[in-house]
Amino acid sequence: MSELTPSTTTPSWLRWLPGLLMLKGYKLDWLPRDIAAGLVLTTMLVPVGIAYAQASGVPGIYGLYATIVPLLVYALFGPSRILVLGPDSSLAALILAVVLPLSGGDPMRAITLASMMAVVSGVVCILAGVLRLGFVTELLSKPIRYGYMNGIALTVLVSQMPKLFDISIDSHGPGQDIWALLSAIIADRSNWYSFAVGAGSLALILLLKPFKQVPGILIAVLLATIVVGFFDLDQQGVKVLGQLPQGLPGFALPWLSGVDLMTVLLGGITVALVSFADTSVLSRTYAARTHTQVDPNQEMVGLGAANLVAGLFQGFPISSSSSRTPVAEAAGSQTQLTGVVGALAVAGLLLYAPNLLQYLPTSALAAVVIASAIGLFEFADLRRILRIQRWEFWLSMSCFAGVAVLGAIPGIGLAIVLAVIEFLWDGWRPHFTVLGRVDGVRGYHDIQRYPQARLVPGLLLFRWDAPLFFANAELFQQSIEQAIAQSSQPIRRVVIASEPLTSVDVTSGDMLAELAQSLRERNIELHFAEMKDPVKDKLERFELLDQLGHNIFQPTVGAAVDSYLADHQIDWQR
Repeated sequence: MSELTPSTTTPSWLRWLPGLLMLKGYKLDWLPRDIAAGLVLTTMLVPVGIAYAQASGVPGIYGLYATIVPLLVYALFGPSRILVLGPDSSLAALILAVVLPLSGGDPMRAITLASMMAVVSGVVCILAGVLRLGFVTELLSKPIRYGYMNGIALTVLVSQMPKLFDISIDSHGPGQDIWALLSAIIADRSNWYSFAVGAGSLALILLLKPFKQVPGILIAVLLATIVVGFFDLDQQGVKVLGQLPQGLPGFALPWLSGVDLMTVLLGGITVALVSFADTSVLSRTYAARTHTQVDPNQEMVGLGAANLVAGLFQGFPISSSSSRTPVAEAAGSQTQLTGVVGALAVAGLLLYAPNLLQYLPTSALAAVVIASAIGLFEFADLRRILRIQRWEFWLSMSCFAGVAVLGAIPGIGLAIVLAVIEFLWDGWRPHFTVLGRVDGVRGYHDIQRYPQARLVPGLLLFRWDAPLFFANAELFQQSIEQAIAQSSQPIRRVVIASEPLTSVDVTSGDMLAELAQSLRERNIELHFAEMKDPVKDKLERFELLDQLGHNIFQPTVGAAVDSYLADHQIDWQR
């Protein structure tokens, strides 16, 4: 057990505050490494926070607000020792999809809307964590996650391209936006100084990306800022960040009247789903590296608390960061104190040096977001999926097209619908088979795989490889009736090999009662082998055992065969 893992004697309330639990086992020799890692992390937090804020449709300063408060809150409520939270490129398109049409171009309305989304996301995550629903994101299969993340990556990338050229266009989706951008470039409406700064920054970030120890984003942003300031490129139309307001964010209850609250609500729920899906994967990855355990439900509570407080302190939805967390790890981070140091350093910048970044070009910030969006694309594993499971590849492409064509939030909704359909399909039309005895092989096996298998005279051994529920109950009954009809000899008993049958519902339970009655009218018995006790308990709770019989269960398929042979006095070579 890790020294920071809760023990059985830990007070129940303290389990909700892993940060305090961490302090109980904190080692003094970790402190210098946590402080150093926090200062190194700060060099990433500032430019990335500003860049992702602008990509989300809100002024850059609010990206720093959404960095400071969530890091402090997550350090208290978050279970991961190393995870870094803050504004993230994977959420930018989702936030922008709500903020852009509802804000009317007003930056204060935009941040209020974004803060409302953060509050919704926070409440949803906290409730899900308290109710122990941390498993829900596992319903999204890998191909579906690839599809919607590729769609979001494309949306973010296209939304930032006009900023490289200093071109203003009305967003109508990736396809139309690309056409509008090309038309503006052909009409010579672009600022080539801005493009040179942004493209140069992007090239440098991508060039330095393979070198994990080199802060490529920081170097690119600093060089771009120096170049713009030294050559007075802001006088040539290159847009710069300008002076940041001095001071820290204050408490503000986000509320706007006269807006489409349902859009905000759906946006916040979508953000909660995407952010937790990303956070849970990253959290488990780093927990394995640090040999610690992470409770997914507590992870959801920590993420929710960070989002909730971010929304109450002029921030916007945040998530874990797959770019800043490795920086913290490489810098020697040991605990959540790294994030606290980073948050305090950013706060110090706002208090004592707010003008330090006034010449930071927005095209360089766009380059930061574009580089991150490029990192979101997944192609290599999709090629593998295309090779081994073609239909799941096209499922991924459908999710990608949904996000790219319909927009981020409707596209995520489509991804969820497809995930549910995919989940149901395997249970809706599962594999089933008749079993027989194969000479030289122990047990009873699929007669389609073993055509030489011998069938027990008058006995139908039937295996159903899925839970029984409303969607497949009729198919189950039809399959048994078909197997009886296709038998070359009269059937006296049907035995359901029930080991794969993990659950039944009311609909399938009633179907079993109807099936048993139908078979009984034809003098055919219905028995079960290897049925799990929880499933048997459900049948009893559904008041079915009086109809099915209490002596129809055998512990193994072999025992079911022996019982049948003894009951009907059949001499058959096993």
